[in-house]
Amino acid sequence: MWIEKYSVGVKSMDDQHVNLIEILNELHTAMVKGQAHSVAGPLLNKLTDYTHEHFIDEEKLMESIKYPGLADQRAEHRALAAKIEEFVAHYEQGDQSIYPQLLHFLDHWLVNHMQTADKKYSQWLNERGVH
Repeated sequence: MWIEKYSVGVKSMDDQHVNLIEILNELHTAMVKGQAHSVAGPLLNKLTDYTHEHFIDEEKLMESIKYPGLADQRAEHRALAAKIEEFVAHYEQGDQSIYPQLLHFLDHWLVNHMQTADKKYSQWLNERGVH
């Protein structure tokens, strides 16, 4: 669930973060209903595609205002993408035990990333007129 403390103060990025959280909520709902396996593939694809788009947008924005922490952000983004690919590989091998791990990992990573790394760029962007 999106709460205001997750906001990074940049509407376009907040909107994308909301969408990422909605994907996590979809996976959680499917798990609770016992439908994780039937929806996990499409949700993993959606998550992979959306995070890729989000990272490109976020990095372009940081690049455009010469954010000094861009290299660190890129490294974190690549690490998450690699971890998601691991989950996808497990899913494709039929490993149904990944769903709780995937949900926990993504929830923890996303919230932690928004609260730490993304908060660092928000002030830099806001000071340069990006809201």
